Amino acid sequence: MAPRRSSLYLLIAAVSRPLLRLVWRYNAQGLENLPQGGGFVLAAGHNSNFDPFPLAIALTEKHFVRFMAKSELFWWPLGPILVRMGGFKVRRGEADREALATARRLAREGNVVAMFPEGTRRSKGLRKRREADVHDGAARIALGAGVPLVPAAIAGTDRLARLAQLKVSYGTPIPTDDLTGMPRREAARIATERLMERIYELEADLAGK
Repeated sequence: MAPRRSSLYLLIAAVSRPLLRLVWRYNAQGLENLPQGGGFVLAAGHNSNFDPFPLAIALTEKHFVRFMAKSELFWWPLGPILVRMGGFKVRRGEADREALATARRLAREGNVVAMFPEGTRRSKGLRKRREADVHDGAARIALGAGVPLVPAAIAGTDRLARLAQLKVSYGTPIPTDDLTGMPRREAARIATERLMERIYELEADLAGK
């Protein structure tokens, strides 16, 4: 049985799809590459705080897309809204085993767990305090849950005010069968290297279009 999506999730998705297409000429390619049935981990580069919307919106008709959100945001009444929209807590700046365990459980239950391996936006903003750096959390979740690890690329979210076209490209799952039996840390490192290489390729392809 597919994970149950809240009425709020369905409403926001239904409103957002035509809005993104109308205002930012939203285009998603590679949907045929996504696993059919079951959960998976979806990972993309991070350019803007707006990235989750174009990354997820093409999937919302069939999937419940879940995102980690920093624990400071889960105050009343925002917290319950975030949960209904697919958010779950993570404590930034530390290894949050509870968040990773939750993500693995959600993926096993058929949800799409969306991640940004760089952890924070690449381009500096006025309030940006952390440098983008690649983490292996997405790979650890996928390997631990036994679900596919899917790369994606996003373009245009750093130029929203100029009404740049929003584009997303989904790649085929990263091969991980050969990592079975390896120490977890080594397997996650190799899977992350493969993941980021593919994300950069997808981004370069989007930039050329």
